[in-house]
Amino acid sequence: MVRNLVVFGGSSHPDLVERICNILGIPQGGLRTSKFSNGETSVSIKDSVREKDVYVIQSGCGHVNDNFLELLITISACKTASARRVTAVMPFFPYSRQPDVPYNKHGAPLAKSSTTPRTDHNYTFESVPPSPRSHSSLGHNLTNGISVPSQRNSYFLDRDLDRKLKLKDQMWQPEGTGEINTGYKEWVAQSGTLVADLLTCAGADHIITMDLHDPQFQGFFDIPVDNLYGRPLLQHYIVSSIPNFQEAVIVSPDAGGAKRATAIADALGMDFALIHKERRTKFTEKGPAATMMLVGDVSNRVALLIDDLVDTSNTITRAAKLLKDRGATHVCAIITHGIFSGDAIQRIQASALDEVVTTNSAPQHEHKLALGNKLVILDVSKVFAEAIRRIHNGESVSMLFDHGAGI
Repeated sequence: MVRNLVVFGGSSHPDLVERICNILGIPQGGLRTSKFSNGETSVSIKDSVREKDVYVIQSGCGHVNDNFLELLITISACKTASARRVTAVMPFFPYSRQPDVPYNKHGAPLAKSSTTPRTDHNYTFESVPPSPRSHSSLGHNLTNGISVPSQRNSYFLDRDLDRKLKLKDQMWQPEGTGEINTGYKEWVAQSGTLVADLLTCAGADHIITMDLHDPQFQGFFDIPVDNLYGRPLLQHYIVSSIPNFQEAVIVSPDAGGAKRATAIADALGMDFALIHKERRTKFTEKGPAATMMLVGDVSNRVALLIDDLVDTSNTITRAAKLLKDRGATHVCAIITHGIFSGDAIQRIQASALDEVVTTNSAPQHEHKLALGNKLVILDVSKVFAEAIRRIHNGESVSMLFDHGAGI
């Protein structure tokens, strides 16, 4: 029997909260969340938390901003109610893909936004998600009085115009905007530090999460952060469910996930391959397209795509097509966080992926109904329940980093 421990669950993932409480053998704490007619969030705590060790479970999925604000209000309410310690348990950490360092990212072809999902779209292997509209979406740019199609600037400009584009302090006026571009470079908001400060200011004393997309997030906090690994679960699935797994090939869908994929390949003694995205965009009849190149051999072998996060599924579906084109007999995507937002499910259904394996760090019920046997779900509730038990009792959690699947 665990004493002086209270577990509250937010509205993002009630099924995972129930599973964790059942493993711990305690009832879920009484928490009522509601919204006013104008959208404001209201939180009421029904149980006493005075001098108790409180854990608030809220995953960064679904309506991310509403759920995150609900978490902040719940943490603040617990601290106001004299809780001894409040720990935020966030299986999938929100905003972890937005580092503090500004970077350039070339998005997919622009599309008109819509409040309803598209149902008449013909999905193919080449389907890509839309990206937010920016200044580059304007039909033409006026450069030195010359109107040039924005999508073909780098492809069709002659040498004289190219030299003019490189002139310093050049000022141009986008058509129809009435604004003068002075050469100011857009600055990416520092979301990492902001999210860490918000959790700390709300009263969080500890953070528990799993497979941060950007590990540097831990450095933004001045409170303890336990970043649990989903790797033991993924390795256990490979060993137990992939026939002749040592003959398969571990594949990283991009260079950023190479370290994560090689760790699994080295631990299991498997071969490794890498898919490289060519950043120099090539223009086709359908618009700009980034080329992908496979480094390694997957011919007549099973290919296991390893990644920490799948959101729009654009990367893994394109990678799956490339692997099948290179002779892979079976392509399986094994990921920690399956968000599957927007048109991700339809894109997976039309892709070359034979199987998708993910954890229940985000709700997967609707995804399971849509994908059927193509989707395999691994349960992380035991890992988080054991982490909560160990932290509450003052024990080490380092064992979970290597043996999480054996709990």
